[in-house]
Amino acid sequence: MNITHIEHIGIAVSNLEESIRYYEDVLGLKCYAVEEVKDQKVKTAFFMVGQTKLELLESTDPEGPIGKFIEKKGQGVHHLAFAVDGIEGALSEVEAKGVQLIDKAPRKGAEGLDIAFLHPKYTHGVLMEFCENKNKS
Repeated sequence: MNITHIEHIGIAVSNLEESIRYYEDVLGLKCYAVEEVKDQKVKTAFFMVGQTKLELLESTDPEGPIGKFIEKKGQGVHHLAFAVDGIEGALSEVEAKGVQLIDKAPRKGAEGLDIAFLHPKYTHGVLMEFCENKNKS
């Protein structure tokens, strides 16, 4: 498996507009993209911090994964995403080592990335995501 870098840190928020204002007005960051991912019932906003992205996630449905997360745990860090080369191979490798996969096969995520999640019960309490940009030049 080849993890190349931390692709992003996902942060669950109750109100995307208010959160964007905080990151821009208080921290001085610039939101460069807002996107809705309908099948994940989420609206996202992205910021660059050095070579790493922050992804703010607002639920578009209380029954979606972010809505349920906020109801159970409140706002805060939701997941850690690693960029990998060969996402299918990376999933097979961690599964062979006993990690339960939430996604047995990659699916499309924000920014056109192929994504897949690992179950936090098998990753020491951290929801982990593998991401691959198959469209990179």
